[in-house]
Amino acid sequence: MLKKLFQPKVLKFLLGGGLAAALNLVLIYLIIEKLGFNTPFLRNIANVVSIEISLIFSFFIYRTWVWTGGIWNIKEVLFRQLPLYHVSAGLAVITRILFIFPILDWLKINYAINTIIGALVSASINYLISDRFVFKTSTQKTSSTYYPESLAPALSVNSTLIRDESITVDASKSVKTLSIVIPAYNEEDCIVQTIHTISRVLEQEKINYEILVVNDNSKDNTEQLLQQINSENSKLRYINNYYPNGFGFAVRCGLENFTGDAVAVVMADSSDAPEDIVNYYHKLQEGYDCVFGSRFIRGGKVIDYPSHKLIVNRLANLFIKILFGLKFNDTTNAFKIYRKDVIEGISPLVSHHFNLTVEIPLKAIVRGYSYTTIPITWRNRTTGVSKLKLKEMGSRYLFIVLYIWLEKHLSRGDYHLSKKRLLANQRFKSNG
Repeated sequence: MLKKLFQPKVLKFLLGGGLAAALNLVLIYLIIEKLGFNTPFLRNIANVVSIEISLIFSFFIYRTWVWTGGIWNIKEVLFRQLPLYHVSAGLAVITRILFIFPILDWLKINYAINTIIGALVSASINYLISDRFVFKTSTQKTSSTYYPESLAPALSVNSTLIRDESITVDASKSVKTLSIVIPAYNEEDCIVQTIHTISRVLEQEKINYEILVVNDNSKDNTEQLLQQINSENSKLRYINNYYPNGFGFAVRCGLENFTGDAVAVVMADSSDAPEDIVNYYHKLQEGYDCVFGSRFIRGGKVIDYPSHKLIVNRLANLFIKILFGLKFNDTTNAFKIYRKDVIEGISPLVSHHFNLTVEIPLKAIVRGYSYTTIPITWRNRTTGVSKLKLKEMGSRYLFIVLYIWLEKHLSRGDYHLSKKRLLANQRFKSNG
């Protein structure tokens, strides 16, 4: 991220924005103090005038200094670029005022951190829209089609493969047994159906598997149902969570006890499609260390997603994308697959709750494991009660994201896969 941040184009954009902000302050001072616009109505007029002048000023700074070249005729500038730039800047401001600040404030994030995050995200939105739409002309280098972030899922059935990093994959690493880890807390209404559906699909695909359910000290009949299924299906086993209660603890318990060559974390509420487990498995066989699913790329789909959670989800994932410089846009979803050596390489895990869903993939990415992204389908639970409480999780998510960001930039690669391999080779040579 720091490398991208200090690119000349980005630095010029930030400096231009700073100059425009300074001009805004000077103008509003002059209009109010020197021209006497000092009533509530006139101060609003002064505010609108100063913002508009500073916006036009920043537009021409960016047009001549950041995004140089292109078409300069009056029709192009006045009727396309300037209106689009106003939309871009306005969208950034509205997103910050109406969404980012109130949501983070509701999650009890400190106002100073809230302000920093809001400024970062709104500036990034303005930059991305300006770069891709406002100042983009036929003389610039074009890239592949970009599907922007949205508050609705992609609905196309045509899948696309997004690979975020050019890491060499080893196609010789085959997965013989696939483990499915399912954390379960008071899931008597759906756990049986979830297990039977996954088993049926994997049997049809002739995939060797085990299903490991971690009973998170349920207070209903979940454990009794697991005992019954276990007697009917030898590929199912369950254990009781030996950590304190919590989603993260339950998943960690499962990751310490699975026996396969790879493991997929799957929800107990049937929200994850078993067919996507099959797609994960076959993609992993190509040699990737991890396969991440996204509900928000072409071919992905969500069904009955609560609107308030969807908004928070997209903002949180946008923040992670910007902070880590990723193309992947669904980090917060738990449903992913990893090879066994990845789980070993990112241990020990520290998250106690749902922030584990962010810790595992981000650690894998930061530590240099190869990964790819495929579209997946998610369906909201039809029975039981969701265990995720957004208001309780905000600070925990932020903690784990910043914790891994600090590892990426301050650990000097101590935990990176390349350094681990170098140390292993040195030990091998010294023993030889």
